[in-house]
Amino acid sequence: MPTTIKAALKKWEEASGKKSSEAREIKLIGVYPPIEKMEGPLHILVNCEKLSLSTNLISQIQNLSVLKNLKVLSLGRNIIKTLQGIEGAAESLEQLWISYNQIDKLKPLRNLTRLHTLYMAHNMVREWREFEHLTDLPALEDLVFIGNPLEEEATINGNYTQQVSKRLLLLKKLDGYPIIREEDDQDEDDKAGAEGDSDDSDVDQ
Repeated sequence: MPTTIKAALKKWEEASGKKSSEAREIKLIGVYPPIEKMEGPLHILVNCEKLSLSTNLISQIQNLSVLKNLKVLSLGRNIIKTLQGIEGAAESLEQLWISYNQIDKLKPLRNLTRLHTLYMAHNMVREWREFEHLTDLPALEDLVFIGNPLEEEATINGNYTQQVSKRLLLLKKLDGYPIIREEDDQDEDDKAGAEGDSDDSDVDQ
């Protein structure tokens, strides 16, 4: 029998000595037997800003609309195949950690207007037309995408970072590394040139 959210929360309260209804961060990681469904009394987590459900056997994202203050959701290392249901946290979610799942479609992410961090390494995204949905995220700055078939193929072709940076113009970090854009290099050259002109004028005086 899988562990229910209700039972997992009870164990968490016993171990932490806190009330789940008052907690800002709740970790239900690697529960045994694993959690399989995001069902149960999630509505009592009225203060929860960070919910960790990684390393379980969850297959569907559900019932997020009751988590009014949720900012960080961790669902890594589950068996999730679709992002349907993530829309429930569209008004509050800022970070989604969902690496090591089986996701191949990204369209449901389009509603997450506050999302600035997306860690989804080692999933199943294969096509740039799916990746394009990320261009609708106005706050996205930090993306971890390594280990998807799309990334692996583009890396072999030698243009992965370039392809990503030209699509996600506001992105600052990709797979843990800062994005260096051609216009940034040009700005540095212009700045260096301006400083050189200034030095020359000082010499003339």
